Amino acid sequence: MATQLRLEEQEQLDQIKDFWKQYGNLITWVLILGLGALAAFSGWRYWQGEQAAKAAVLFNDLEAAAQAGDLERTARAFKDMTERYPRTTYAEQAGLLAAKAQAERNQPDAARASLQWVIDHADEPAYQAVARLRLAGLLLDQKKLDEAAQQLAGSFPDEFKALAADRRGDLLQLQGKKAEALAAYQEAYKAMAADVDYRKILAIKLTVLGAPPEPEAAASASQGGE
Repeated sequence: MATQLRLEEQEQLDQIKDFWKQYGNLITWVLILGLGALAAFSGWRYWQGEQAAKAAVLFNDLEAAAQAGDLERTARAFKDMTERYPRTTYAEQAGLLAAKAQAERNQPDAARASLQWVIDHADEPAYQAVARLRLAGLLLDQKKLDEAAQQLAGSFPDEFKALAADRRGDLLQLQGKKAEALAAYQEAYKAMAADVDYRKILAIKLTVLGAPPEPEAAASASQGGE
């Protein structure tokens, strides 16, 4: 009986040896690749976190410069951000903040360049949408209507569609297309939530064009009566 058990154990051992001889190298490489991928992923996560931490420090410097009205320092910090940490969310936010400071202090060309960087490089659709809308506004102020139209062409994320329609209304107004502008403002007014303060601005625009929006209470009563 003992001899039979030893034979069975030897047979199993031989099978394991044969299996390892046939597949051992493959298994070893799979393990090496798997462990290597895990190490690479961990390293990438560490690097990403380190980049974000350094970008945050630079963003704080840019924010302080923008609030102080130091546009030279603001531009320098944004340039450093785009060169050293372009793949971070902080870089996208920095572009919007730099453009705001530049536009408020009569540097529209610098503001346009900052916004264009966000449009070209941002991974977050919301930041791209904000940059496109703000750039369109700057271009409208400069009466560069064709360039503004290019920024407003195409689709926007759902949460920005009302604002995009409003901006298109402004463009159409400047182009002398009153009927089309009215339609765009009405689209924006209907798409915007009733509790958003900017809706009051849209109501004023509609009133100026001779089509004031129906009061919400009156509209609800009318629908109820039907």
